Parts: sequence; structure tokens; C-alpha cells
Amino acid sequence: MPRPVGGAAAGAAAALCMLLLTGTAAADPRADDAPGGAASYRPAQGSVPVTGTESSADGPQLERAKVYSDTIGPGQKKYYRVRLDDTSNAFVSTVLAPPPGTTSGILDGIQVDLISTGGTPCGSSPAAYFGGDTTRPVASYASRRIKDDAGACQEAGDYLYTVTRMGAKSGGGAEWPIELTYMAEPGLKLGAAEPQAPTSWSSEAPSPADGTPQKVSGGTGFNDAAAVDDGIWRDDLQPGDSRFYKVPVAWGQQLFLRAQLANGTTDGSFSVNGLRLALYNTARGPVSDKSIAYRGAPVGVDLGTAPAAYANRFEGESTAESAMRFQGWYYVQVTLDPKVPRGVPMTLNVGIEGEAQPGPPYDGDPEAAGFGIGDTGPGSGEDLTMRAIGFAGIGAGTVLVLGLGAWQLLSRRRRPADGDPGVVYSR
Repeated sequence: MPRPVGGAAAGAAAALCMLLLTGTAAADPRADDAPGGAASYRPAQGSVPVTGTESSADGPQLERAKVYSDTIGPGQKKYYRVRLDDTSNAFVSTVLAPPPGTTSGILDGIQVDLISTGGTPCGSSPAAYFGGDTTRPVASYASRRIKDDAGACQEAGDYLYTVTRMGAKSGGGAEWPIELTYMAEPGLKLGAAEPQAPTSWSSEAPSPADGTPQKVSGGTGFNDAAAVDDGIWRDDLQPGDSRFYKVPVAWGQQLFLRAQLANGTTDGSFSVNGLRLALYNTARGPVSDKSIAYRGAPVGVDLGTAPAAYANRFEGESTAESAMRFQGWYYVQVTLDPKVPRGVPMTLNVGIEGEAQPGPPYDGDPEAAGFGIGDTGPGSGEDLTMRAIGFAGIGAGTVLVLGLGAWQLLSRRRRPADGDPGVVYSR
């Protein structure tokens, strides 16, 4: 006897087809930028414009799980307000996104802080500096961690979040875009023991993956970062480009990266920080940042992490080990210095080592808060869905055929029953 599947199946097939079609149009996040030029940071879809204030009394409220956009000038300090509960670990981040091609001083960047309304610091955070005369998107966060013993900033209520643009030389006095997010990680269940950090792990990178690199088009920032996994990925960088990719890292897993430039110009040009590789965690906090000079011969830069573990947060706010405190998406940034005369092919080796481990006893849903493998994070688009169907390795024409084929197959199986033309049957 035929078994009803439900009238939504045909509609789902149509929706899948439309998703595939729209995905092909949005495959390259730099399509709107000038050909051959570095792309500007793409803001989150639906980001909320906001204006930070010079007075702590008037700062606008930042709500959880929303993405906000603002601008900031050299030497300027802006105030915002966030409402914290007394159970969640709070992470408030800022991305400074200067226009491509601008220059900076070595100590230009941003400093962010989270303090009580009475001026008590809630958590230290290192400043995010450019570290040279080349600008690129940089990010940092300030945090409030719930502690077992009584300490500062443990009460529920309003707190102040400040963003300071360090230095006075960059941009010739122009204001630069910033993007702000507030994420709240659930606390642990009452009486639960805090998980212990791994006692031993290897810092030795795995052998590089074999096979032909898969083509990928990196995003302009955190919001449109291209999802990648274990394997070799190929992209093409233009001078001044910063490309972003995101990798899912589960509890107990380590991430190993190698970015390599192919041979390029032989005109004798030299760039001290020709290739830069940076990694950010799920809450847009910096993990590690390395660079290497480029003269036109092939070069590469490597980066490896500690296993992702809840207890890493007790290792100190400024260490790379401490930043590996979440399960979730980690963001890889690869930057080609604008001093490089022309575009260069780049390969990105991604290695995820270790078996996934059980998570801590959260008193809440970490994925719903943005701290999970199944969540694309605040401001992200639909590229996780595209990754799930293998879009990165499928040509646009093939995707279109697959979508139309699925639609046609379900259309052939449609059979009216009891006067309802919307029911689909399967034997």
C-alpha cells in the first residue's frame, strides 16, 4: 500500500533547487569588487547600525546574538552597554575593517575592554595591532567569566564595553568600519565539576594531505568565510587581499594549518610580511598570527593549536592555548601583502587531528548560543548548507542539473489522493 510522505516534499525539492541556483550566484563573495583588486570586508546580513558615544552615560545597548556596525576614528574611544546575566560567560568582540590599500603605523589597531559601571575591569584582553604598515581586518574580544568564588563582575546588570582605536597615523584621520557582536556561552550545571584540560598532546603537524587541491573562494571576513575541512584547498590571492575560511573543530581536536604561496614575480621585489596566516576562535578572539617574507619564490607558513578544551580558558587570557576554549567554527585569515606586485596562487592545507570528545555539562544549549559545530555563528550566511551538499567540489552546471533533476523526479511521483493534489506517495 502506498505510504504518504507529505506534500512538503515537492516544495522542499523546489526550495533546494532555488538554494542551489542562488548559491551559484553567491559563490564568489568578491563579485561586487573591482576586478583584480582586494575586496572590502563584507558586513553581516541584517547588521544593526549603531553609534558608540564618548560618554559612558549614553552608550547604546548591544543585545545578544546580534551583529552591529559602527565607525571609529584614530585615537577615538567609544562606549557601549551590554546587559549580563549571572550565569553565562560573556564575550563581546570588535572587528576593525580598514579599507583595502590603506596604511598604518606598527602600533595602530584596537583595544577593547569590558568593565562594570563602577569602573572595575571584568577581564583583560590584548590589543589587536597591525604589527606593520599593512592594514587588514583585525579582531579582539573582552570577556566576563563566571567563577565559583566571589569575584568582580559576577552580578547581573548593565556593563560598559569600550572600543579604542590605537594610534593616530593610520588612515589619514579617516574613520574606519567596526563590527561588534555579543555572545553568551551557557554556564555549567549547578554543582558540576569543571572539565580538566588534556594532560598531553602533540604539537607535531600531521603529514600533508594527498590529492588535487579543491578550489575554494575565501570570504572577505567572518560573515562570509568559506567553510573548509580536512584536505588541501586552492585559492588565488590579489595584493592586499585578506581571505577568510572557517573550520569546524570539536572538543578534543587540534587544528593544523599551512598556507603556501606559489612562485610569483621575479622583479626583485621583497615583502617582509608577504604572507600572513591568522586564526580566530568561535567568538572572534585571536588564537595565533604568523607571517613570512616573500621574494617571489614559493614560501609557506605553519600554525598548530592545542586541543579545543573548556579548561584552556584557565591558562591565561593572552595565550594561544587559552583561546582554544570552545567547540565550534574557527576562522582562518590569509593575507597577501599589497607590496606584492601581482596576484599569486595559494594553497591551504587543513588538518584536524584527534577524536571528538564529550562536551562539558552546560546548563543550556551551546549551539543555540553560537558555540557549536552545527551553527554558522553570528552574521554568517548559508554557506554551511552549501558545504553540506558538497557545493565546493561541484561545478555550477552540475549543481543546476542535480537540482532540476530532483525537482523533476518528485514531480513524476506526484499522485492525487482523496482530492489532495499536494500529497506525494512513495512505495
